[in-house]
Amino acid sequence: MAAETPNIPLLTPYKLGKFDLSHRVVLAPLTRQRSYGNVPQPHAILYYSQRTSKGGLLIAEATGVSDTAQGYPETPGIWTREQVEAWKPIVDAVHAKGGIFFCQIWHVGRVSNQGFQPNGQAPISSTDKPLMPQVRANGIDVAQFTPPRRLRTDEIPQIVNDFRLAARNAIEAGFDGVEIHGAHGYLIDQFMKDEVNDRTDQYGGSLENRCRFALEVVEAVANEIGADRVGIRLSPFADYMESGDSNPKALGLHMAESLNKYGILYCHMVEPRMKTVWEKSKCPNSLLPMRKAFKGNFLVAGGYDREDGINAIAENRADLVVYGRLFLANPDLPKRFKLNAPLNKYDRETFYILDPIVGYTDYPFLEDMAA
Repeated sequence: MAAETPNIPLLTPYKLGKFDLSHRVVLAPLTRQRSYGNVPQPHAILYYSQRTSKGGLLIAEATGVSDTAQGYPETPGIWTREQVEAWKPIVDAVHAKGGIFFCQIWHVGRVSNQGFQPNGQAPISSTDKPLMPQVRANGIDVAQFTPPRRLRTDEIPQIVNDFRLAARNAIEAGFDGVEIHGAHGYLIDQFMKDEVNDRTDQYGGSLENRCRFALEVVEAVANEIGADRVGIRLSPFADYMESGDSNPKALGLHMAESLNKYGILYCHMVEPRMKTVWEKSKCPNSLLPMRKAFKGNFLVAGGYDREDGINAIAENRADLVVYGRLFLANPDLPKRFKLNAPLNKYDRETFYILDPIVGYTDYPFLEDMAA
């Protein structure tokens, strides 16, 4: 067994608002497509509790805010009573092991097709510009998208309200807080990014107007459950789902500064090097200006390994570091980082299969491997 290394910055305690974290390694929100019929399943109890450490922060997979929010098979929601009840034992299991658990609430917007929509209607978006078919993350299946319907100005408050009710439901299910999904080309990002947003009302045109919807969601959610329980995930530099921006740095800075007036708990940003889902690229841009502009807690994600994470904390570029694929494949990731132990390799082929065990709860722990 590798010897324990003293005081790794990544594994030092941190006070995240009212939450006492024992380390700074966070489980990323990871779509796993194992919530049959959009209802969280009992097998998620094991999956999340495996990845829980005392004083560790977990962010649940993206969870739909309404029946129009879905765009992927078997992803969970939190808009019905049945869904809220199904989340409760999962949240309880994380709390039983001393974890802190946030629910990521999302709406996919145009990243959908009529098969996922109530009554086979068109998906809703900031725009009516369609999305080109995309190869799914497994590299085989091709996702087809139905051309979206542009939301009317008077419909937008209803969507804001869907986020507010989802946040209330998350707290009722026992979650410690929510993370608003404002990244990766989904609905909120579709409003923010000028490559997508072609509106002429108060939600389009200027940077302020394009960010209006995102900030209305933040305000509504913060008013509903308390700003000290709210985070948001943003990816100003990313270009997922044809959602790029002509000036991502200005967008990121404007959001970081605007969020300050709501006093939310954290801002979670995706590194500019993660232009696509697949690989990180060398890149001159940095999140440092956003880190400096935002007055709350700053979380970073996107292609981090152990050394990267240690450096980010040591150089004060972030307060917490969010891990996806490595945490998926290593349920005891904080412990492995502490011991500098070897890591399990992740298997991309099984990320999004519907199996309740394979690629989900069957990655080994260190002690199992030693045995």
